[in-house]
Amino acid sequence: MKLTVFFTSLGMGSQPIAGKPVMVIDVLRSTTSIVAALANGARAVVPAGSADDALRLAQNLERGSVLLAGERGSLRIEGFALGNSPLEMSSGTVAGKTIVMSTTNGTPAMLAAESGSPVLIAAITNFSAAVARAREEFEKQGEIIILCSGRRNMFSLEDAYVAGRFAAELVPGRERRRTELNDAAIATFELARHYGEKWRPAVLSSAAARDLKRLGFKKDIDAATEVDSHTVVPVYSERLITVPD
Repeated sequence: MKLTVFFTSLGMGSQPIAGKPVMVIDVLRSTTSIVAALANGARAVVPAGSADDALRLAQNLERGSVLLAGERGSLRIEGFALGNSPLEMSSGTVAGKTIVMSTTNGTPAMLAAESGSPVLIAAITNFSAAVARAREEFEKQGEIIILCSGRRNMFSLEDAYVAGRFAAELVPGRERRRTELNDAAIATFELARHYGEKWRPAVLSSAAARDLKRLGFKKDIDAATEVDSHTVVPVYSERLITVPD
């Protein structure tokens, strides 16, 4: 068995991930927002690498059925209908819609992971459901990759902590000597041990949370740290993020 954690997509380097199960985490906020959108009836989310890419992708979709969502510097991209807040993803706004999304950290990580199979969208808000789905793949394939989105291509505390919580569920303490772990995975175990089940204090300790609070998004942090508020596990496949039937 093998569990590998990457703190950013840049950290993957030339690591082969094609066909391997991958969990992508961006707690603040894109995977949290995607989980909320699909739980509230969105048809699909299309990740885009840039705002221009998002605009081009949206032009190829049926007018009236698409919403543009995204942020730069945590603020909604000018001209887009939505930012990157899970609180914006209400059923009244997103039900039946395809959301084309471009964010600073999360969507680039998803694009970097797109050759994985399956690529699971994970957050605190779907923690137990994502653990169960990831465990199925881990036991079936004998390997799993946890990819943190990070922050501006650097380590982010909140993603690493949550990666550690997932890793600890997939590889309990007694199994670790029999599992191939990279150093990043071992480090996330230590983060998870340090904070324990103090989800909100762990996330609030991060630089990303401090910036969001400064910009007036404290309620987004509250929403992002509501454990198991949703049961969907979105899957990224063939350029679409959906909830499989």
